Amino acid sequence: MKKFLKFIGCILLVIVFAAIGLVAYLSITEFNPEDIEPVEVSVSARRDQPEVGQMLTAISFNTGYAGLDRSEDFFMDGGKSVKPGSKEQVEKNMRAILSALTARDADICLLQEVDVNSDRSYNINQMEFYRHGLSLNAAYAPNYRCDFVPFPWPPIGKVDSGLVTLTGLDVTGATRESLPVPFKWPVRAANLKRCMLVERVPVKDSDKELVIVNFHLEAYDDGEGKVAQTRQLLELIKAEYRNGNYVIAGGDFNQTFSGAEHIGGSWDGMWTPGIFAEDQLPQGLSLAYDGAVPSCRSLDRAYDGDRDNHVFYIIDGFIVTDNIKVNHIETIDLNFVNSDHNPVLLQFTLQ
Repeated sequence: MKKFLKFIGCILLVIVFAAIGLVAYLSITEFNPEDIEPVEVSVSARRDQPEVGQMLTAISFNTGYAGLDRSEDFFMDGGKSVKPGSKEQVEKNMRAILSALTARDADICLLQEVDVNSDRSYNINQMEFYRHGLSLNAAYAPNYRCDFVPFPWPPIGKVDSGLVTLTGLDVTGATRESLPVPFKWPVRAANLKRCMLVERVPVKDSDKELVIVNFHLEAYDDGEGKVAQTRQLLELIKAEYRNGNYVIAGGDFNQTFSGAEHIGGSWDGMWTPGIFAEDQLPQGLSLAYDGAVPSCRSLDRAYDGDRDNHVFYIIDGFIVTDNIKVNHIETIDLNFVNSDHNPVLLQFTLQ
């Protein structure tokens, strides 16, 4: 009996030391970006310069790292899955996402949850796939970079993922701008470091710029993180607007809007988005979203096409300054076949 207890004690000691070692490693290697960092923009054949009075098109699409198609659930939303079943499944979803983007032929594509080297998507560089497929310039801002995410079981493993903006416009500068991190150590060490990807495009025959902001706000915090990140996003837009620039900011708010319909089943016991207070938007800024079509589905279970009982959300859209006219806003209903989100299309004109 003593030998057995000694054996159990040794096993527990090994586990404790392994856990301490893992936490130490993650702390030492933690992704700690600067508040503002320059981002490289790849070269493409197109270098269009927008003009006042010209109608442009932007699309925002949380691609779910091409791993959250209709057959998938996700452990953080009440499901069980950590990664899709095969590399071929990810590649099939990527091809479908690229096809959807190609069909819309947008001037600006704001993509969220794009993996460049992650175990969960079989280490495919998705940014390069979309960049070559669309023949547009591309910029990447990481918001989740960790050598080994140790949870759940089996663990997520290595993640390198973030925001990608693709455009045929003449981008003259791009920056990754950090957002507040709501998590404390040691959880913070293996968690997301959210950010904004900000690009600048000169407006033809003008001293103004079109400022393009790609973002993906906090999902799984207690609410304070979303508030702080939203505040910083709005401060950036306000500052650029005061300078006379045009601003279009698009992405995944992880917040719903007061004018949005409730579609599908009850949110009770489910992941629930925050509420974006539309009436508290600063003067000169407005929201653009489609309030009647779901932009996101719950990942508590796979999606079988049941639009009455599955849980849906409207959490994706744009913020624009009032020197931009919104001509059309539409959530493109792809029925969540290849991602847990639908893309949102915006047609706008610089005034």
